[in-house]
Amino acid sequence: MRAYNHPSPEDFVLERIFHALSDPVRLEIVRHLSRVEEATCGELDGGRPKSSMSHHFRILREAGLVRTSVAGTVHQNTLRRVELDKRFPGLVDAILKQVG
Repeated sequence: MRAYNHPSPEDFVLERIFHALSDPVRLEIVRHLSRVEEATCGELDGGRPKSSMSHHFRILREAGLVRTSVAGTVHQNTLRRVELDKRFPGLVDAILKQVG
C-alpha cells in the first residue's frame, strides 16, 4: 500500500479548505474527527460507496484538513488541528461552531 501525500502547513490555502468543507459529507468527516483522536475510513463512510469516500478523503487531504496513515489494510484518519491552528488561528473553532 502506498503512502499518501499531504501538503505542508505553509502550503495550506483557504480557498482549498473552504472548498473541501463545502460538501456536507466532508464537513461531517471533519466534525467527527474533531471529536476523536483518529478514525478509520470505515468508521467515517456512513454506508457510502468506497469510490465516493476515496474522493472525499482525497479532497480533505489535498486541502490539508486530514492526515491518512496506513497500517496494513487499515487507513487511519486524523484532523490536522494543530497544523491548521498554527497556519490559520481560530479557523477550525469558527467552522465547528457554525455547524453545531
